[in-house]
Amino acid sequence: MKSVQKGFTLIELMIVVAIIGILAAIAIPAYQNYTKRAHVTEGINLAGGAKAAVSEYLASNNVFPKNNASAGLPIATSISGNATVKVGVGNVDGDVATSAEATDGLIFVTYNNKVDDGQTKNVLMLSPSTTAGGIQWTCKLPTDNPLDTQLVPSNCR
Repeated sequence: MKSVQKGFTLIELMIVVAIIGILAAIAIPAYQNYTKRAHVTEGINLAGGAKAAVSEYLASNNVFPKNNASAGLPIATSISGNATVKVGVGNVDGDVATSAEATDGLIFVTYNNKVDDGQTKNVLMLSPSTTAGGIQWTCKLPTDNPLDTQLVPSNCR
């Protein structure tokens, strides 16, 4: 009587391992990019309080605040998160604004190495401008230390 084969052959197992390897090679970079974008979104969400404070200051004083203290916010480093080092109004600790970029009410969101992989490209700016209906916020990348444009959310591009 012939014996019946049970289980998988070595070649079948090698094919399965190769398929899993190919899928992992595609999925891991996509997932890493996704997590970095999520960290950038965290910083933008943390800046929501600063945006509200800048808006309130403008409504009360008819000018934009120059820093966190004048906006009624705590120091920049106390507004932080998992991947966000600080959120500051104005040029906090020399945060990258050139004279052409520096405007009152400008919010800097500074990220840690979870976003930049050890690079120095880790800053996103939120720039206010007055409109008939209130304040229009525009995401900008500074001249020095900008985030990778691929990481900036689509509503900020």
